[in-house]
Amino acid sequence: MVGELEVLKSTLQDQYAVEREMGRGGMAVVYLAQDLRHDRRVALKVLRRRAAAGVAAERFLREIAIAAKLTHPNILPVYDSGNAGGVLYYVMPYIEGGSLRNRLDTERRLTTEDALAITREVGDALSYAHRHGVVHRDIKPENILFESGHAILADFGVAVIAQAAEVRPLTDPGAAVGTPAYMSPEQATGDLVDPRTDVYALGCVLYEMLAGEPPFTGPNAMVVLARKSFGQLPSLRAVRSDVAVGLDRTIERALAVFPADRPGTAEEFIEALDPERLSAAEAPPLSIAVLPFTNMSADRDSDYLADGIAEEITNALAKIRSLKVVSRTSAFAFRDKKLGIGEIGRQLGVASVLEGSVRTVGDRLRVTAQLINVADGYHLWSERYDRDLEDIFMIEDEIAQSIVRALQLILSEDERRAIGRVPPANVRAYDYYLRGRQYFHQTRKKSLDFARQMFTRAIETDPEFALAHAGLADACSLLHMYYPSSEADLDQADAVSLRALELDPTLAEAHAARGFALSQMQRHEEAEQAFQTAIKLDGQQFEARYFYARALFEQGKFAEAARLFVDAFRVREDYQAAFFAAQSYAALRHEDDAAAAYRTALQAVERHLDLNPDDPRAATMRAVALCRVGNREAGLEWAERAVAIDRDDAGVRYNVACLYALEGETEKAIASLEDAVRNGFGRVEWFKRDPDLDSLRGDPRFEALLREKAQSAGRRDELSHP
Repeated sequence: MVGELEVLKSTLQDQYAVEREMGRGGMAVVYLAQDLRHDRRVALKVLRRRAAAGVAAERFLREIAIAAKLTHPNILPVYDSGNAGGVLYYVMPYIEGGSLRNRLDTERRLTTEDALAITREVGDALSYAHRHGVVHRDIKPENILFESGHAILADFGVAVIAQAAEVRPLTDPGAAVGTPAYMSPEQATGDLVDPRTDVYALGCVLYEMLAGEPPFTGPNAMVVLARKSFGQLPSLRAVRSDVAVGLDRTIERALAVFPADRPGTAEEFIEALDPERLSAAEAPPLSIAVLPFTNMSADRDSDYLADGIAEEITNALAKIRSLKVVSRTSAFAFRDKKLGIGEIGRQLGVASVLEGSVRTVGDRLRVTAQLINVADGYHLWSERYDRDLEDIFMIEDEIAQSIVRALQLILSEDERRAIGRVPPANVRAYDYYLRGRQYFHQTRKKSLDFARQMFTRAIETDPEFALAHAGLADACSLLHMYYPSSEADLDQADAVSLRALELDPTLAEAHAARGFALSQMQRHEEAEQAFQTAIKLDGQQFEARYFYARALFEQGKFAEAARLFVDAFRVREDYQAAFFAAQSYAALRHEDDAAAAYRTALQAVERHLDLNPDDPRAATMRAVALCRVGNREAGLEWAERAVAIDRDDAGVRYNVACLYALEGETEKAIASLEDAVRNGFGRVEWFKRDPDLDSLRGDPRFEALLREKAQSAGRRDELSHP
């Protein structure tokens, strides 16, 4: 069979004299040639014959069409294209200066001045491409060439037309296209991409030019992509001390896991690299911690109210993208600790701290709040509110708005709407709702039963209170997840989550609750849509990410689950999210990433137990994490503590069984698992998927339990789906 080179030489002999091969990939070969008509050297990119059928040919023609319409001094142009005897080709200038990869192979690190100059020129090219609706998707040193010292962006082979519904995608939905070391987290999982994907890749290239290697490396592509989602970004200044703090922070922002946290466009990223902007970035970022408010009431049972006010203010401020807000868990860890605001602020790494107090007398409420500058201890703002209890929602909003003004923040319209909430019609309903949230955070069965009671009372008091309906749905779904004794909880979760959406279809919490309920009903496609809607409505929605990840884990989609657990942990420093991220990596056999995640989970659960020493679920996760980081003796001791706290909790028994299985204590593992089943644990999918139980598989007693749970689940399905 005649090869493509022979066809080219015979068909194009009057136009191009092919000299030699310069490089090849899976789809195409690039040859050096002489353009006979114009007396110039050119590069011919030729589609290989064995790749010429179907999608490959379409993609090659798409590449030609995209590159041909982009005319920019920093983008490699198309001179010519055609079909030579069945061989597709196009012609580009021959760039003699080599690629950025060639330069890095020689120099390893570039000067800051050179690295920024290259980044700005590539950024200008990307900005132009983005304005024309093109996302490159493969920014890397190999695709950055040099002509007369200037950077030229090449190879639009996997580029896409952003937001073009009429263009048929040339990769399967969910397929990852690009180069792992420079690929964004959303690109890695096959999600829809936009210009922020190219910003991420350009940030990786800039990091490599300064550090000498990409920000995330590993033995294989899966490890690299996992570390992008969960691993801590390696400190650039640790390997390159002459890099300015402002530049370090700007690169860190470009490499944010969540696209919304990055510069929105390549143009915005390049503007951030302006020397004046970099100097301004040297100042501490806008950041705040909301400490738990002090309950000054005679009734100590009002702690839930003080905590609820602080949590609601935290949630409102977290919706502001330009403000770094410390999670509830981290901030509440300083409750009752005899430390000054300056020391608390330094430990939390924030520039400002909000503290306050709450006092109730009958139906009257007094709230004091003060915003303190950590650097000098001065008050940036303070206020006292003496109002009726029914004004509590208004007080929370006023405090959030006052903080915005004190920090001189400029909000987008979406952010203004997000922190300007509509209060419930009845303050007593809100009171019950806050009590329900306090119990819901504890996750044990007794607490979830109390949470359900409180949410139910909130709805009885105010039937139109959508948040309470969403809370009740979540409590019922969680009870069904851990303690599925009947279908009643799931039926209620189904009905109440639908009612929450009817009451307020714009409420992110309602969509998240609906997704959670649907996932428990195994209606996974509908659940996914609901979860994604919740995340779109509220970029800081924790429950949607966390329960979406749980559903993915149960389906065996561990890589996707890991990314969402990591994202949930980013939104809220929740020990469970970190723990299950570690389990997801363990299921993928990514030992290094699992170990790092277990260390993160251990730190988070220790902070949680400082505030909640009687939480048996947290104690079991601390036990497992301790064993996973090499402290087996302490881990087994904490397992015993967990059971001692609540011997009848099925979830605790199950987690302890997992630990024993991991540690080779088979008899104890089986006994504890039997106790878990006896006490109502019934998540058959976790029995099937949980990597912690792998050592028990094949044991007749374990297999009998698995059959029992599968049969029980089947009977419940028959009863609920006649």
